[in-house]
Amino acid sequence: MKFVAITACPTGIAHTYMAAESLEQTAKANGDTIVVETQGSAGSEPLSAADIADADAVIFAADLAVAGRERFAGKPIVEAPVKAAINDAAGLFERAKAAAAEPPADRPAAAEPELTTKVGEHDRLGSRIRQWLMTGVSYLIPFVAAGGLLIAVSFALGGYQIADAPKVTEHFDAGSLAGWAALMYQIGSVAFQFLVPVLAGFIAFAMADRPAIAPGFVGGAVSVAIGAGFLGGLVAGLFAGGVVLGLKKIRVPKAMRGIMPVVVYPLLGTVVVGVLMYVVVGKPIAIATTGLTHWLNSLSGTSAVLLGALLGLMMAFDMGGPVNKAAYAFAVGGLTTGSAGSLQIMAAVMAAGMVPPLALALASTVRKKLFTAAERENGRAAWLLGASFITEGAIPFAAADPFRVIPSIMAGSAVTGALSMAFGATLRAPHGGIFVVPLIGNPLLFLVALVAGTLVAATSVVLLKQLRFRSAEPAAAVSAHPVNA
Repeated sequence: MKFVAITACPTGIAHTYMAAESLEQTAKANGDTIVVETQGSAGSEPLSAADIADADAVIFAADLAVAGRERFAGKPIVEAPVKAAINDAAGLFERAKAAAAEPPADRPAAAEPELTTKVGEHDRLGSRIRQWLMTGVSYLIPFVAAGGLLIAVSFALGGYQIADAPKVTEHFDAGSLAGWAALMYQIGSVAFQFLVPVLAGFIAFAMADRPAIAPGFVGGAVSVAIGAGFLGGLVAGLFAGGVVLGLKKIRVPKAMRGIMPVVVYPLLGTVVVGVLMYVVVGKPIAIATTGLTHWLNSLSGTSAVLLGALLGLMMAFDMGGPVNKAAYAFAVGGLTTGSAGSLQIMAAVMAAGMVPPLALALASTVRKKLFTAAERENGRAAWLLGASFITEGAIPFAAADPFRVIPSIMAGSAVTGALSMAFGATLRAPHGGIFVVPLIGNPLLFLVALVAGTLVAATSVVLLKQLRFRSAEPAAAVSAHPVNA
């Protein structure tokens, strides 16, 4: 049979593409064909009209509203969360085949959702807020990666004193390493200046679509100007989205409707958000941000270790999900302050996020009999994923055996996070994994923390799986040799 599919997750990064790969591999194993459109951060070629027309059924593996849903009108559609495509692609194909067998009259219409933002119309408030924040973070990450890695490279080339170099517009020596280091630092610094405005702008976009982007960006810029930082950006984005949503509910004459989203909503939204940030909430948030920075700088001993353990637990809990992204966003937000405590938090978060895939790669290598052939294959890929700080490499293992895998990797990541904070390892780059170790403060101790947590997690997984197999052996023996009454 022929299928088409769309995959989309709130951040548009790992899960979107892992779901697409899972669907493609399962279709190949079944002897079916599928074409997948990934509505993620890197994008993909849209499904052609011919592919859609030839498809027997459509699979939507998405955690947010599918763009261009009207293209599939009249087709049998199966909808599921994006993780369902990763964990149980075969089940989705069974549902799709069943839907294809239904009479056309029984099929639900593929109407376009009323909301075109990143959140479903009927989601609960808690889910909406989470999706709004995750949307902002997803658009933030490319700026974090570009700016942070450029700054880290500049420090590697020219040392930390490169931050005091004169502006390259006034003096740039193309023949010296220091000149290029200064250029990299200043480009990266400009990219970092967009972090808070981008976060605020796209939180607002997720709430109220394009008319809210300008108020969100301006609110984020005001947050930076008054020292409210990352927290101020979160608040500004929520304010901007809420204000524009409120303005949209006001009924206006038909003649004015064309200019409302282009002129009126951005203008009024920007004024309201600017006043709120400058006059009402900006100063209290700036005070809170300053207090948080001082607290991070004062962390030492037990408090630092406990924070590292907590961040490690969060990084491993859902392996790229909202809890993981919350810990990562907390670390990245601290980078904008440049405080010593924030640099330690960034190192602890990255090390802890590397542990789950590395531990499962190790476990599936040293005790192959405890893992299926598919898991052993995933284990070979997990080496590179873990080394690259892609925590999602552990998802296939957790999906197959969550009650043994998830507690094990959480324990390992907590150990790594705690040790990294205790050792005082620092990191100015927000990503890169093992490839940015030369840019890490106390790199050898950072690696010790990483290895220790990996060993703890791998050992825990192996022991728990051995207990399962041992408990299953007596039952198998009894079924093979039944006792006659």
